[in-house]
Amino acid sequence: MDFKTVTAIVTGGASGLGAATAKALRAAGAQVTLLDMDAEKGAALAAQIDASFVQTDVTDPNSVSAALTEARNRMGQLNAAVNCAGIATGERTLGRNGPHDFERFQKTLQINLAGSFNVARLAAEVMAQNAPDADGARGVIVNTASIAAFDGQKGQAAYAASKAGIAGLSLPMARDLAGVGIRVMAIAPGIFRTPMLEGLGDEIMDGLAADVTFPKRLGDPTEFAELVKFIITCPYLNGEVIRLDGALRMP
Repeated sequence: MDFKTVTAIVTGGASGLGAATAKALRAAGAQVTLLDMDAEKGAALAAQIDASFVQTDVTDPNSVSAALTEARNRMGQLNAAVNCAGIATGERTLGRNGPHDFERFQKTLQINLAGSFNVARLAAEVMAQNAPDADGARGVIVNTASIAAFDGQKGQAAYAASKAGIAGLSLPMARDLAGVGIRVMAIAPGIFRTPMLEGLGDEIMDGLAADVTFPKRLGDPTEFAELVKFIITCPYLNGEVIRLDGALRMP
């Protein structure tokens, strides 16, 4: 696929993996619309890379529908959706202060899992209106899982469950959307150098990097973005979860 024909939305596009993805897609020639709750950062990045921005709550069907309509009107169509919006939480099932807060557990699943599905289902409805290519393809959806989906650590019950749900969505959603020519993929990143992780400090980040098999460093968000680009351009990738982790297996 020629990136000049790619019209993409990126949720969580104001920072971290989403921002790196938006930058990479724009640099390759794609049209991009950023969807994020952070209006200030989202608008600033959109202006920087000559993209569009729509403040969006991924858990709200009306908010997402309005954002997709605006994105399609601006770009002419929609043929790629990349879900990077999410939150990270840390809390044990039973800790010193009692059982895991149930509202925090629900919020994590609501944003990470339900929010991604909400965007995917509504984006699929828009993509289904595209004219098919020679393969019958009309679009691609890329969701963000995590290696925590497979080897979650202590305190990651909510986060790991939400990301395991993303991994579990890939194949059935790909099968659901095959009839309209929409592919569905997921990336399961390991430990990446994002603003959220940088807040932990260099000492903790160095310790985390030491557990990576090779290369012994944290992942760079640009590497995530390059994989997104490859997925978009490789039409035979479908219904799969790709680990991007330097062979890290969480202890």
